[in-house]
Amino acid sequence: MIKPLLIEIGVEELPAIPFLKELPNIEKLWLDILEKNALVCEFEFYYTPRRLVLWHTEFPTSQESRVEEFYGAPLSVALKEGEPTPAAFGFAKKCGVDFSEISRAVKEGKEVLYYQKMAKGQDSKTLIKGMVEEFLKSLNFGKSMRWGFLEESFIRPIRWIGCMLGDEHVPFSLYNVDSTCFSYPHRSVSYEPFAYMFAGDYFERLEQRGVILFPSKREALILSQFKEIEAQSGVCIEIDEDLLAEVVAITEYPKALMGTFEERFLRLPPEVIITSMKENQRYFPVFKEGVLTNNFIVVSNAISDDYDLIVKGNEKVLRARLSDALFFLDNDLKNGLSFEGLKDVVYLDGLGSVFDKELREKNIASFLAKKYSMALQEENPTFTTPKLETLINRAVLLSKCDLLSEMVYEFTELQGLMGYYYAQVEGEESVVALAIKEQYLPKSEESLLPSSLFSSIIALSYKLDSLIALFSIDKIPTGTKDPYALRRAVNGVIKIVLDRNIAFDIKDDLKTLSLHYKPFDLEILESFFLERIYQFFDVNPSIVKAVISSGERDIVKLSLKIKALSTIVMSEGFKEMFSTFKRVANIIKSNEIKEDIVIDKTLFETVYETELFAAFENVVNTHYASFEENLDALFSLKPSIDSFFDNVMVNTEVLHVRENRQNLIASIYNAFKSIADIKEISI
Repeated sequence: MIKPLLIEIGVEELPAIPFLKELPNIEKLWLDILEKNALVCEFEFYYTPRRLVLWHTEFPTSQESRVEEFYGAPLSVALKEGEPTPAAFGFAKKCGVDFSEISRAVKEGKEVLYYQKMAKGQDSKTLIKGMVEEFLKSLNFGKSMRWGFLEESFIRPIRWIGCMLGDEHVPFSLYNVDSTCFSYPHRSVSYEPFAYMFAGDYFERLEQRGVILFPSKREALILSQFKEIEAQSGVCIEIDEDLLAEVVAITEYPKALMGTFEERFLRLPPEVIITSMKENQRYFPVFKEGVLTNNFIVVSNAISDDYDLIVKGNEKVLRARLSDALFFLDNDLKNGLSFEGLKDVVYLDGLGSVFDKELREKNIASFLAKKYSMALQEENPTFTTPKLETLINRAVLLSKCDLLSEMVYEFTELQGLMGYYYAQVEGEESVVALAIKEQYLPKSEESLLPSSLFSSIIALSYKLDSLIALFSIDKIPTGTKDPYALRRAVNGVIKIVLDRNIAFDIKDDLKTLSLHYKPFDLEILESFFLERIYQFFDVNPSIVKAVISSGERDIVKLSLKIKALSTIVMSEGFKEMFSTFKRVANIIKSNEIKEDIVIDKTLFETVYETELFAAFENVVNTHYASFEENLDALFSLKPSIDSFFDNVMVNTEVLHVRENRQNLIASIYNAFKSIADIKEISI
C-alpha cells in the first residue's frame, strides 16, 4: 500500500551560502536513507529560508518482506573433524538459530556456512523518526550550533517538525521538538501556526499564507519581475547566477524593487559599487547602454501594501556603504601607491614580507622578459627592450601595493583591481596598470586569462614564486588539502603558457628560477606539475603518460604531442594497427636503448630488412608541419614492419646480425619516443 508522505523541518532563517554548498548533496543523502530502509520511492525536495521539505507522492506504508542471506566462515574453518568450531557456533548465534539449522553454500569458489530467512517488512511509521534523524545529522553545512539545553546541533535551531503520511499524523520527537500537523505562514502574514488535514493539503494552505515553497517558482517570479522593471525603465539588470541562487534561498515570497543612490557615488569604480551591492546587501546592479547607473534592484522577502518604505530603507543602507567606500577611495588616492609599507607585511613564516615576495617575483619576471623578449617587443613596438624590462619591474613592485589601501582592506576581492585604478590616476603606463589588474588571472576554471604577454609575465611571476617559494619551505599540498591553492597556481601557469603559446620547460626553467630560493628537491615540484598535466587534458591517461615518458617537459610541446597522439589513438582501426607497434616496444623492452644506435646495411640478409630500413629513413628524413603528421608517417610503417616480423627472425643466433636487427627495431621505437613512449599506451 502507498500513501503520500510529507516531512517538513521548520528552522530559523538558514544562511544561504553554506546551505547552497550542501544543496547538491541533499537529495542523494535522503535517497541513501530510503535505500537503506528498503523504502525507495520517488520524492522531491523543496526549501525556503525557514523550511526543508521532503515530499513523496507514493510512499510505501511498509517495507516489503524480503529474503535475508547470511554467509559464514569456510567449512575448513567452521568444522574440524566434522564437528562445529566456535566460529560455527558464533555464526549460528548471529543468525539467531541453532547450528543444526545452518546450511552450506558456495561463495567465491569456497564452500561456506549459509543461512537464509524471510524478514517481514516493518511498518514505515515506525522507521520515519530514525530516518529523519539520520537525514538531519548527515547534512554538512560546515558549522552548526546548539540551542537551549540540547546536546544535538544543527545549522540553525529547529522550531517545528511536520510529518503526515496520507491523512495520518506520524508522531515522534527530535531535537526536543514534537512532530505535528501544523506549519507556519510567511511572517508578514502571521506568526500563528496553521493546521493541514492531509499531506497534499499542506501545499495549498501554505501558498495561501504567503509562502512560495518551490524554489524554481520563486526564481521564475524574480526573473519575470526583473523583465517588467527593465521594460518599464529602459534598463538592463545584471543577473549574477550565484547571487540569484542566494536570493531564491533567502526569500519565501520575493518582490523585486528598484532603488536609487546619489549620482556622486558613480565617481567610485563600478566594481566597487557592484561589489558593495552584491556582497553586503545582495543587490543587483542596473545598467543602461552598458554603463552602470545609480539604480539597484533589491529582492524583498516582505509582503506589504507600501513597498516604498522598503525601498527607502535599502537606499539608506546602501548610501552608508557607498559613503564609506568613497571615503576609502579619497584616502587611498591621497596616500598613493607605495611598496615601502609592504616591508612590514608578513607574507609567510620563512618567506619574509610581501615586499620580499615582490623581489622574488621581479627576478622571475626579468627572466621571463628576457626569454620572451622578441614576442614582448612585437606586442609593444613603441617601447625598446630595456624600457619594457623596466616597466615589467615597475609592474611587479606596484602589484601588491593596493593591499595597503583602505578599499582592499574592506573589499579583499578587489585586490589588483584597485591597484589598476590607482596606477591609472598616478599616470603609470597603461601596460603597467593593466598588468596589476590581471596579475591574479586566471582565478577559476571559467576565468579570463591575462590579455597580453606583458600581463602574462606578471601573472606567471606571481604564480611561479608562490609555487617555488612554498615548496622550498616544504609547504606541499597533501591529499585534498591545498591551503595555498598551489594546484590552481599550476593550472594557471599551464593555461597562460598555452594561451600565449610561449615556451616554458617544467624541468629546465624551474631549475633556473629555483637558484634564488632555499635548496629543495626540484623533482617533487616537477612531479607536482606533471600531476596537473594529467588532470588538465581530458584524454586517455595513458596517452599523457606516453608523452611525459618521452622526456618532453615543454608545456606547449606536451600539449601538441598529447593532442596529436590522442587524435590518432581515437581514430578508427587504430587498435588493430597498434598491435604491431606494441610488438616493436616489447621486443626492445629488455634492451638498453641508446641514442647513437648504428645500423649496418651490409649486415642485412633479407629484402624485408632493406625495405623496412628504406621506409624508416624516408620517414625520419622528412620534415613535418605537426606532430600529428609525424606520427601518421611513423604509423604508416606498419606494412613494412609486419613483413619484417613475418619473414625475419630478429633473435638469430648470429650475434652481430641479431644486434643489427634489434638496432633497426630500436631506431623505430626511438623515433616514436621523441614524441611519445608507445609502450605506455593502453587502449
